[in-house]
Amino acid sequence: MSSIDRAGVFTIIRDQLSEILEIEASAISEGQSFSDDLDADSLALIELVEALEEELSTIVPNFRIDDEDLQDLKTVRDAVDYVFGRISKGA
Repeated sequence: MSSIDRAGVFTIIRDQLSEILEIEASAISEGQSFSDDLDADSLALIELVEALEEELSTIVPNFRIDDEDLQDLKTVRDAVDYVFGRISKGA
């Protein structure tokens, strides 16, 4: 199993958001709110979850983001912390 650090998690999330929202990756920072700063609607967040689950399952088998946890992820930092925490635990 390859490991990934927190910065790597941010890079993956930033790159996926960049593609989904069609904005420059460099315009995305951890402090930004998905809805207020990035104009990401619920459909964009669902796309992000699906993309992360697909990409991260190569690092953590069966990686999933629970639907009930998604509502707590308001900022890019929330998502990075959540995903990194799940990866660190091997889930």
